[in-house]
Amino acid sequence: MGKNKIVEENKEIKKTEPKKEGAISAGSASPVTKQPKKKIDAGILYVQSTYNNTMCLLTDMKGNALAASSAGALGFKGAKKGTPFAAAKAGEALATKGQAMGLKEVSVVIKGVGSGRESVVRSFIAKGVGITGVKDVTPVPHNGPRPKKPRRV
Repeated sequence: MGKNKIVEENKEIKKTEPKKEGAISAGSASPVTKQPKKKIDAGILYVQSTYNNTMCLLTDMKGNALAASSAGALGFKGAKKGTPFAAAKAGEALATKGQAMGLKEVSVVIKGVGSGRESVVRSFIAKGVGITGVKDVTPVPHNGPRPKKPRRV
């Protein structure tokens, strides 16, 4: 495909193919797998579970974000994003990323009232990551919204 270059070397005519982008030449090293920059053994897992989606964030113990995943990022659309199955898949994807960094145990912080709350934690346990503690920080109104005005007839 494309034009051939004709190169003259020592009165010999040699045809060469142009290099294709992304192609690996025979002389180069084997393809390099991406290595994580940070090595951690413990972290914090933040789970925000709404009625429409479940978002997960993995941080180190100081709170610096390392990896994130959500049901929507995995390709679930519409009402399927809010299901426990989609939340479990998001948790599995994040646990795999964490294990590549050397993650052994996490402390879990859950926020929200969606159906994917427990599914994320169960998927982390199934992947072999230990859970040191679970904390629920769902905001609860202590007085609720302002009541309606009395009806005047």
